[in-house]
Amino acid sequence: MTFNLDIGFTSKTGRKSDNEDFCSAMLPQPGSEDMGSILAIADGVSAGGLGREAAQTTVTTLVRDYYSTPETWDTTVSLDRVITAQNTWLAGMNQRRHPAMGLTTLTALVLRGQTYTVAHVGDTRCYLLRQGQLTQITQDHVVNHPDFHHQLLRSVGLEERLVVDYLQGDMQVGDLFILLTDGVHGSLKERQLLALIADQDAQQASEALVQAALEAGSNDNLTAMVARVQGMHDARLPDLNRAALALRLPPKLKVGEALDGLTMTAPIADNGINLLYQMRDPVSQQLYALKTLHPARAHDPEERAMLVHESWLSRQMQASAVSDHLVRVHDLLPGQPVRSAFYVLYDWHGGETLGRMLERQTRLGVTQALQAIIPVLKVLGRMHRQGVIHRDIKPANLHWGDDGVVRVLDLGVALTGHEPPSMRDLHAGTPSYINPEQWGFQSKKRSEAADETPRERADAQSDLFAVGVTLYQLLTGKLPYGEVLPYQVGRYYRDPTAPTRHNPEIPIWLEHVTLKAVARDKALRFETAEEFLLALERGASRPLSAPPPTPLMQRDPTAVWKLALAFSGLFNLLLIYWLLFLPKV
Repeated sequence: MTFNLDIGFTSKTGRKSDNEDFCSAMLPQPGSEDMGSILAIADGVSAGGLGREAAQTTVTTLVRDYYSTPETWDTTVSLDRVITAQNTWLAGMNQRRHPAMGLTTLTALVLRGQTYTVAHVGDTRCYLLRQGQLTQITQDHVVNHPDFHHQLLRSVGLEERLVVDYLQGDMQVGDLFILLTDGVHGSLKERQLLALIADQDAQQASEALVQAALEAGSNDNLTAMVARVQGMHDARLPDLNRAALALRLPPKLKVGEALDGLTMTAPIADNGINLLYQMRDPVSQQLYALKTLHPARAHDPEERAMLVHESWLSRQMQASAVSDHLVRVHDLLPGQPVRSAFYVLYDWHGGETLGRMLERQTRLGVTQALQAIIPVLKVLGRMHRQGVIHRDIKPANLHWGDDGVVRVLDLGVALTGHEPPSMRDLHAGTPSYINPEQWGFQSKKRSEAADETPRERADAQSDLFAVGVTLYQLLTGKLPYGEVLPYQVGRYYRDPTAPTRHNPEIPIWLEHVTLKAVARDKALRFETAEEFLLALERGASRPLSAPPPTPLMQRDPTAVWKLALAFSGLFNLLLIYWLLFLPKV
């Protein structure tokens, strides 16, 4: 569903000589849709004489500068940076005048993704009408006394340090948000507000509110803004994170137990962090894969954020051209009104992973291996163009379904630029498939120990190296650099053995492609998935040359010293033998 708002506003001077209220709304420009829409209303303080200027500059600055903040910032951070800067400027201006002349209240509303965010200072108000229930979601910052209820405790420009109230909540289609200055809400009761906005579009509702307050005897300026949510974007990552924190973790399920209408039919995996179950919908008999956190991780927000990121990324990739080679994720099943626990629900596909296939038959045939690798490269090419790095390509994460489709599994440690910082810094992946640069081995030289050289972060070539290792393993049943256990460091002291030494059925052109993909030197490997894919598709018609062997000095810069030491030792042994056993002249 597309994001769609009906916005209306009305502002009148009323019985005063000047209108010191100001309001504005702004929709995102093309390319900035992820920032959402912003509405703001302000009521300038008339006692100083520059209330109108304070209200206008504050609202105008906020709605314009909000779109200059990075999209990766949380909405509250973006609002706070802009409001704080405006308050600092306005407070500095007021310090030169006694008493202060430019003060204003402020209530701002951002509708972004599936979340609303309110920033509030003063006695302007924001109401939410949802399913016939009207709720005031801001609190007036005024003196709690009948005789001083117009005396503000907080306002923009009053002090150098401004405390702003922030409130976030889930947004629903049909929600109606109402922003009012005290000239309107001070003259109307909530039941009157509810009656005035019923069954009217946003502009008509704003006009009705202002007119009713004027007729009720309001002596202040009158401003009303109304926004009705008619459509929303798909959930953003911050939306999903907020929802995940509010959900409990399901307990460990046993066969036959139910969760949100699904019945657990078999436990699949438990690695101490995540649990994976096979679930069945008793109505449709459809099978699903349910992934959640282990109960021991219930209070680990970083693990929860990583699973949310995996779910979000799966949704993003479902709209791509390679979605058939990924596993579809579901929000809610038909007939399931709400989700009672935190988990991710995937389609279940019959078949087995390439890792299981290797356990059964040691290695695959050439044709079968190519049929498995080519779709993987197409998926990775699309992911890399969108800035996504998988980081854990291996046979166990490649699934060959009963329908003949090869699917890439487990986006749990993928990099997108939106992942939690702890996940970004994680040395993720399976050690045997991690490229040398991530262990600290450089292309042209290496230090005595990998830890002495800075490790590079994973990039697109890291995925391609893992594909090369996977292809080598599918063809030969062996790993090019041997198995690396989780507590070990990768070893890259030699070039891989030619695949034909393990499997003579491999054509020479494919051997050259495979050796290029797993070369120790990063500069000799494929730079893009498309280049790798093209080499496989051309095959013997345009074969690649075999990558040159790595010179001994590049594999081991200490080789000269080792040879010198060996020569010195041999010389000394000969000298001792001569001194002890040969006759003296």
